[in-house]
Amino acid sequence: MKNTTILIIEDEQNICNFIATNLNAYDYRVLKSFTGAEGLSIITSHCPDLILLDLGLPDIDGMEIISKIRSWSTIPIIVISARTQEKEKVQALDLGADDYITKPFGTSELLARIRTALRHNASLESGKNFPPSIFRAKDFVIDFNKHIVMVGGKDVHLTQIEFKLVSLLANNSGRVMTYDSIITKIWGPYADRNNQILRVNMANIRRKIEANPADPQYIFTEVGIGYRMIDEEPMQTTEDETIDS
Repeated sequence: MKNTTILIIEDEQNICNFIATNLNAYDYRVLKSFTGAEGLSIITSHCPDLILLDLGLPDIDGMEIISKIRSWSTIPIIVISARTQEKEKVQALDLGADDYITKPFGTSELLARIRTALRHNASLESGKNFPPSIFRAKDFVIDFNKHIVMVGGKDVHLTQIEFKLVSLLANNSGRVMTYDSIITKIWGPYADRNNQILRVNMANIRRKIEANPADPQYIFTEVGIGYRMIDEEPMQTTEDETIDS
């Protein structure tokens, strides 16, 4: 965590300062920018490890900033915005944002999302862009090599497609994956964009792995956007403050 630099691009100075104070308390080095142009300049000159980006900036739309950054860099980007429309969340993720948090949000949630984004990026940079041999979260276990899924120590039988789905989500645990990105990775780039086949398979998976499919503990639905697998990294903070719009 020490020496990890986070750039906050947020035009509301009170929110920017509040986030910075919380991150400083957890030993993150923080850079601040109140405009998109300044933020892009800081990125090229300081090479931060992660970017917290507000979409509603006064000079450049946040979507354009994501596109500009992704044209030359894989720096993790977490969007923080008061915009709640699902299509904007999907657009930000499809443009290359790593995650999206809607204001208001808790400090502990933000810290968890930051750890997840940094961890995934570190794996990619080290060349470990392949699934680990074992995934564990609570009492849910996936053995990728043996194609075994267990819940509470008991084997769960999944079809080939179902196993591919849980493996994909587990390999991106803690991150939201859009419907389109999942369909492309599982069924190919020319698959029908209709989500029905994905929803049917996910419903079957939940019936098999969740004690109560209506209240899932492992795979969560981001309504109108996609799915998120529980992160195998445990929460490390109990203190929480809320960052509002």
